[in-house]
Amino acid sequence: MTESQSTRPENLPTYDSAFLRACRGEEVPHTPVWFMRQAGRSLPEFRKVREGIAMLDSCMMPELVKEITLQPVRRHDVDAAVYYSDIVVPLKAIGVDLDIKPGVGPVIAHPVREWADLTQLRPLEPSDVPYVTEAIGLLVAELGSTPLIGFAGAPYTLASYLVEGGPSRTYENTKAMMYGAPDLWSALVDRLAVITAEFLKVQIEAGASAVQLFDSWAGGLAPDDYRRSVMPASQKVFAEVASYGVPRVHFGVGTGELLGLMGEAGADVVGVDWRVPLEEAARRVGGGKALQGNLDPTVLFAPDSAVREKADEVLASAKASGRGHVFNLGHGVHPTTDPDALTKLVAHVHERTAR
Repeated sequence: MTESQSTRPENLPTYDSAFLRACRGEEVPHTPVWFMRQAGRSLPEFRKVREGIAMLDSCMMPELVKEITLQPVRRHDVDAAVYYSDIVVPLKAIGVDLDIKPGVGPVIAHPVREWADLTQLRPLEPSDVPYVTEAIGLLVAELGSTPLIGFAGAPYTLASYLVEGGPSRTYENTKAMMYGAPDLWSALVDRLAVITAEFLKVQIEAGASAVQLFDSWAGGLAPDDYRRSVMPASQKVFAEVASYGVPRVHFGVGTGELLGLMGEAGADVVGVDWRVPLEEAARRVGGGKALQGNLDPTVLFAPDSAVREKADEVLASAKASGRGHVFNLGHGVHPTTDPDALTKLVAHVHERTAR
């Protein structure tokens, strides 16, 4: 895929948005806010439009994707939209036999356990995901100066689903392959890096202003294992999209011990969960990276005064870090969160940080 001049960041109407300025570490009119899983089950309007439609089917319906992606922007006045999709969409698109089972998550019909199983993983072509290009085109036209964040699952997290056959608490098969069949493991995550990079390129070419790589399960790794067995594939993804010049965000859960390595993998912005204060995260990440985070999502179940107090603590820690800061939760919005709590939180952060 060739890069279009129209997708160069400086030519986008979103270039001077608070979100992109914060990602670049520049002065901002206020601290920008968005929430992981902001488009989802916490919103009654989401539940209404998704009623009777399977998750993966909904990701392939451009008009529905547009509506769901825009819902939290309208309701909460967040500073960025995040593309409504799922990390297994590119795998489904290339023909991997999988489904998302309610209450369980992605389930793989034929887990990857030996070399022959890698034949499931052919390269992704833009023609495999025309609905992504169409949906993002619709969104960009409506969002105007509000940035759209594209996203994908990182190679390690995708590999863990493929090897385990579904969600896991122990990752025993994944780690058994990583330690016991390193050549097979390396080939698996390299293929996934190629697929993931192409999926992000499709989104950027269609008009996404930034991309986030979710390594949801990387927090289960020791730093040496991450550096040796996971980081090269993530580096490959970030390197493949570097020429587009859009901010690259990297996020994982429970990754406090990996923050420096995750930044080293090529991110411009490192997402931080709620376990590590942003000031400390800045020390671990090192120079030249903005930070994203990191209010504990469960704080939103507390009274408004407590939410404001905890949000102020995050803002103070971010200010002490001396970095560009994008306010977010330390993970995704819980499905039972009161949407009004999110709306009030956005307004509070905007008011508290107005320059």
